[in-house]
Amino acid sequence: MALGSSAPEILLSVIETVKNLGECPGELGPSTIVGSAAFNLLVISAVSIYSVNAENDVNEDRDTTVEVGVKKINDMGVFSITAISSVFSYIWLWIVLMDQKVEPWEAWLTLGFFFVLIFLSWLADKYKSRKDALLKQDDEDLPFIEYQAVDIYRELINEKKGHKAASEEEQLKR
Repeated sequence: MALGSSAPEILLSVIETVKNLGECPGELGPSTIVGSAAFNLLVISAVSIYSVNAENDVNEDRDTTVEVGVKKINDMGVFSITAISSVFSYIWLWIVLMDQKVEPWEAWLTLGFFFVLIFLSWLADKYKSRKDALLKQDDEDLPFIEYQAVDIYRELINEKKGHKAASEEEQLKR
């Protein structure tokens, strides 16, 4: 998705770089990439958040624990890693460009940060998947006990009279 939305900027940067190979690089490449990233981060996120409201939130598979029209992030792990990486990338860009030139080690380190981001996001996703699987497994192991209001009322009366509460096995026999 990022490649698709940033394809024009990437192509302009590649064309400018190839055209000026061996010369001082132009400002078009970094400016378009940073501008595109800022647009994707800020404007597209804002439009996505604004577009969901009570009138058009009609998805049948929506989370029913959240009221209609409210946005909820279900996987905070990957979201947090991505958000922190976004802020870090702008700080890193500022640090790298403070001296008005990019050294090869800075470029390689920047590329390495990308793979670190992917690895951390993958780990967070695996952690959430494992946690969800364990919760689902625990839910399946629990016995399902159905109570009727009359049974609960009888238990409360027995407790009030000082009788010992019925054991779980006795409740299941009823």
